[in-house]
Amino acid sequence: MLLLLGDSHPVGPAASDGGQADLLDRRNSIEYSLSTNMAEKASVLLVGGGSVGAIAALNLEVGNQAAVTIVCRSNYQAVKDNGYNIRSCDHGTIECWKPGEVVNTVPKTDRNGRPFDYVVCVTKNVADVPPPLTDLIRPAVANETVIVLIQNGLNIERPMFAAFPANVVLSGVSMIGASESRPGEVEQGFNDILYIGPFRNPSLDAEKERSAAQTFVKIYGAGGKTQCEYNADVGWTRWRKLVYNACLNPICAITDLDTGRIRLAEGAVEGLVRPAMKEIIATAQASGYHLPPTIADDMINMDPLDLYLPPSMLQDLRKDNYIEYETILGEPLREGEKLGVPMPTLRVLYHLCQAIQWKNKEARGLVSVPPRGDFTAS
Repeated sequence: MLLLLGDSHPVGPAASDGGQADLLDRRNSIEYSLSTNMAEKASVLLVGGGSVGAIAALNLEVGNQAAVTIVCRSNYQAVKDNGYNIRSCDHGTIECWKPGEVVNTVPKTDRNGRPFDYVVCVTKNVADVPPPLTDLIRPAVANETVIVLIQNGLNIERPMFAAFPANVVLSGVSMIGASESRPGEVEQGFNDILYIGPFRNPSLDAEKERSAAQTFVKIYGAGGKTQCEYNADVGWTRWRKLVYNACLNPICAITDLDTGRIRLAEGAVEGLVRPAMKEIIATAQASGYHLPPTIADDMINMDPLDLYLPPSMLQDLRKDNYIEYETILGEPLREGEKLGVPMPTLRVLYHLCQAIQWKNKEARGLVSVPPRGDFTAS
């Protein structure tokens, strides 16, 4: 733009000294304005370009407060070439939309050489499959980078504290309903509700953590298309979502039924879903988090029945992806049993998911199986 201004309005020999000064002032003003606008935008690396990541990137950019670099994996080529096609209850229909930059590896800086202000992780938290997330994001984490974990599960902050002890780590609990039917084709049928708060790190200043969380809330919600709220009680918010995620999510995945059909299937809710939810609610209470008495019914009926929403774990199984069962099943199960809470339903669900994950690992060569013997010889 600045070069075009100079080419379109050349300062020729006939121009007066005053005209040259005026033009120089205009150019300096534009340069200052552009540099100020660039400086005001937060540089955000968003790791995970699936359906939730796409909507998160859209929310960050539509508010004009962030410049987003998104890291895609299996859908990288589709998004790089054609962008996202989005049908959203929050944003309407958007075709061929791309974030500021689409990459397939984690860079050290943004394309302007700036360190990232935020590294936002929207990947599945598959703790039992290498590489660990801490290794994945390490190149992009600078001294002042704030790490935002918009991920499911319990105790997910612990590896981050160990790997990045000086960096603020924020919790993001998302209640969105979205899916990616094909690479780059995103449907969002449930409003984006995001709760942000600091994972309390005793070695850091609490006010610095709180300020970082509140600033991110402003950036994410600036476009007015999402409900993004600051939530200081991170533990309560995570246990509340586990009533859905540790119960409906794996049960729908194991049975291959979406959240509508699981409610229509005879005996599934009362025999499977509700008993699992009672165990999570009891463990939350034993951990000091008292959830509302209606929480089980609220979570069972949260999605409109005829939305027929496949939860994230079911989506992953249908795509032959790994499932994030350790953080949403294993961690609450271990917490409950440590506190003496009986958890028979959760233990069965955990081991069923563990077996499913083993099958996925075998398919990718992560586990070895002895060759089949020949039992046909007489």
